[in-house]
Amino acid sequence: MWGSYFLKTSSKELPNTPLEYLFFRVEIMLEQGTISIHTENIFPIIKKSLYSDHQIFLRELVSNAVDAIQKLSMVSRAGEYSGEIGEPEIQLTIDKDKKTLSITDNGIGMTADEVKKYINQVAFSSAEEFIQKYKGDANQPIIGHFGLGFYSSFMVASQVEIDTLSYREGAQAIHWSCDGSPNYAIADSPRTTKGTTITLHLMEEELEYLESARVQNLVKTYCDFMPVPITLDGEVLNRQKAPWREPANNLSKEDYLEFYRYLYPFQEEPLLWVHLNTDYPFIINGILYFPKLRPDVDVTKGQIKLFCNQVFVSENVEEIIPQFLLPMRGVIDSTDIPLNVSRSALQGDRTVKKIGDYIAKKVGDRLKELYRDNREQYISAWKDLGTFVKFGVLNDEKFQKQVEDITVFRTTYQSSETTPTVQIQTEDSDAWQDVNPGVKLPYTTLKEYLERNKERHENRVFYCTDAASQASYVELHKSQGLEVLYMDSFIDTHFINFLEREYNEVKFTRVDSDLDNTLLDKEKPAEIVDPSTNKTRSEVIKELFEKAINKPKVNIRIESLKSDNPQGTPPAMVLLPEILRRLREMNAMMQQQNVEFPEDHVLVVNTAHPLIQNLAALSQGSIIQDGGDSPTGQLANMICQHVYDLALMSQKGFDAEGMKSFVERSNDVLTKLTEQVAK
Repeated sequence: MWGSYFLKTSSKELPNTPLEYLFFRVEIMLEQGTISIHTENIFPIIKKSLYSDHQIFLRELVSNAVDAIQKLSMVSRAGEYSGEIGEPEIQLTIDKDKKTLSITDNGIGMTADEVKKYINQVAFSSAEEFIQKYKGDANQPIIGHFGLGFYSSFMVASQVEIDTLSYREGAQAIHWSCDGSPNYAIADSPRTTKGTTITLHLMEEELEYLESARVQNLVKTYCDFMPVPITLDGEVLNRQKAPWREPANNLSKEDYLEFYRYLYPFQEEPLLWVHLNTDYPFIINGILYFPKLRPDVDVTKGQIKLFCNQVFVSENVEEIIPQFLLPMRGVIDSTDIPLNVSRSALQGDRTVKKIGDYIAKKVGDRLKELYRDNREQYISAWKDLGTFVKFGVLNDEKFQKQVEDITVFRTTYQSSETTPTVQIQTEDSDAWQDVNPGVKLPYTTLKEYLERNKERHENRVFYCTDAASQASYVELHKSQGLEVLYMDSFIDTHFINFLEREYNEVKFTRVDSDLDNTLLDKEKPAEIVDPSTNKTRSEVIKELFEKAINKPKVNIRIESLKSDNPQGTPPAMVLLPEILRRLREMNAMMQQQNVEFPEDHVLVVNTAHPLIQNLAALSQGSIIQDGGDSPTGQLANMICQHVYDLALMSQKGFDAEGMKSFVERSNDVLTKLTEQVAK
């Protein structure tokens, strides 16, 4: 019970690193009041070599003060102390004239023998052990900087004093002091109240800790949720209550939202949250939030705060949280996460791996619960949730099995059945309100898609990766009753490959890669051969485009697209074969380059469109037959080029020079047309 008063240790060993410290042992000679150290003085190492982050001293000392207060409560409940406990409090006092910072608690206190044992022996030996373990350098930083406990004082102080009075009846108050050398002094103290005061005489280079604002900031950072009031100049600095330590049924929705706003001010409201609470086979508490993802969010950087017994440890939990959950926000609190180890060692820790698996499972359970109980909210949040889920599916097989039936895709399918209306989150609350009442949820799972379309195109999925540039292709499929899935997030390129491995009997076809036979009018009458040219109309149109485009690598196909409104179909479409396109995308990604538009592609000319029919009629005129360089022939040539340009634009096939040429050609076409009308 007493041994941890000024002691913070970990059973985890640190790995060997390039920085070497000399080994030394400690011999205590209480009668002479001297800490005798062989071969090396520990204090210069503490002051200069151990941490660049000196500010953690306050966390260590306040943590010890909280422990002292809680121990007094324990002995009182055990019947070992019958006096008044009083209201627990930790007071911080700044004296700029004396250049001191004091930390005072009204906890259990110490006797002279306890000071000699726990300050001179246990705490000091613990600090020595910690230093010997910590042979890390900048490349192997430890996680929590826990371990020095009381002796972290000497990172900022040239002299440290302790005034303490034990709760024990008849105890004498004790004064202990040390100037950062192996020598210390013990004497009686005038203190009359139980508890302990630690006074730090700050070094000249550490006088920033005499500023109230600096101390307030440190308390807010490290001690905000410690369960004891921490005061400075009579003002309570910390919140004390840690919501994550509360049972989930004790917290309202507003409690969760208020906590999120406190942790992440000026951010949009979270989509939902997950409450963690288990004590077997490890202890972990926490609240994790799904944020709305903004374009400037770095999804590789963790934003979850790590605590240990309500004491802040780190902003960085990449080694604890599964990678796909790093964009989540919130708090994790666990005493089973080793803190005095290198980050590389933490990654291989079995307990940490189990904690990561537990968190992933809890997230999966929460998503399934939302999908089951409030599908419209789940759908409305999918734009942000989908990135988490898909990334998790790609990286965690267990998580994939959890969410495979709730992974959804936006679809062109519109059900005739009654379905919930789409809802969105309001700006000023977490309530979900109806928008466009009656609009059906345009989302589906892959299994639902395959089951719904097995009669029309079994084991085939039509998908779109860019709703804007591929709009005409999507509309063409919709007009013939072919359902299209939107796979247009940045992760979907990889996700489609994953789905093909999982559903190896299913073929995934992007809407602009080929034209299904359903889209083509195969029942049109056979074309008549013109006796004057010995060519069909399709052959004439193909020659016109080949001459106008003059690109041998462009494969021109003449087709009639099926439609009740031919004017609403595109006059021409560029197709990029699925396999070749994917190979280009893969090569570009491996070489970290942009995907260039391929010279080899297919141009489908739609003979059902009135523009193409008029072009064919124009080509049969005597003016063009008499000479290809006639004004009419030039106009036909320019129209063919313009139709091709429009088809390229839908594929984003123009670079800067190409766009400049397109504008010039468009102006030429308009000029020719106005000349024809003016005659």
